[in-house]
Amino acid sequence: MSTVAILGAGVMGETLLAAILRAGQDPSTVRISEKRAVRADELRARYGVEVADAITAVREADVVLVVVKPQDVPSLLAEVGSEIAPTAVVVSLAAGVRTATFEAVLPPGTAVVRAMPNTPAIVGAGMFGVSPGASCDDERLQQVVQLLRAGGEVVVVDESHQDALTAVSGSGPAYVFYLAEQMIAGGIEAGLDPDVARTLAVQTLVGSARLLAESDDDAAELRRRVTSPNGTTAAAIETFDAAGVDAGLRSGVLAAARRSAELSAD
Repeated sequence: MSTVAILGAGVMGETLLAAILRAGQDPSTVRISEKRAVRADELRARYGVEVADAITAVREADVVLVVVKPQDVPSLLAEVGSEIAPTAVVVSLAAGVRTATFEAVLPPGTAVVRAMPNTPAIVGAGMFGVSPGASCDDERLQQVVQLLRAGGEVVVVDESHQDALTAVSGSGPAYVFYLAEQMIAGGIEAGLDPDVARTLAVQTLVGSARLLAESDDDAAELRRRVTSPNGTTAAAIETFDAAGVDAGLRSGVLAAARRSAELSAD
């Protein structure tokens, strides 16, 4: 079993910690770094793991998960880089930070993987897109893939596709929540009790996502099956099209991809 260091005890750091422990990782093989004493005590009590400073956490770790704010990455790497084992793999979950940024600071030959998570990882239903750096071999890449699968699904993409991936899955939960907001608001405006409207919208989204995941048909075909000519669904879809919802959504995804590229270039 790999030993794991998690640098950063925020929401995503704790999410990953909880996920890998649920998947069977021995708590004695995990160290998480946290400077705040109260937070450190909380994590020890809740998960039974060692909470230490960053340098102590990375020593002897096989996998180092970096889950800090992007602006904190350079100083953190400068602090711990010399303590990371030559055989370890370093995983960046800092949004927009390229593998080359890590490789420029860490010792030559350090294996680096860039990973983009999304918030459904909190409930074990996340989506991770991972990209290996220049010195990461397939064995260590697969080590990371298996570890992150504790929090959801994992796909491997070329790093040049990370901005598009960020736009679809990294930002994607917000699009779904935006749709849910409007479905609930429309239901209330049509006369439903707010709690009923929420229940209807949430379960419809959950069920539709599951049907799409388990069906051999694509989203367009599943949509067509619900849309009877001149029916209620057709009235809604025609209204969406007239309002430019389809083009707006695609434009939004592309805008997110462009912004991701801009942030990566900063």
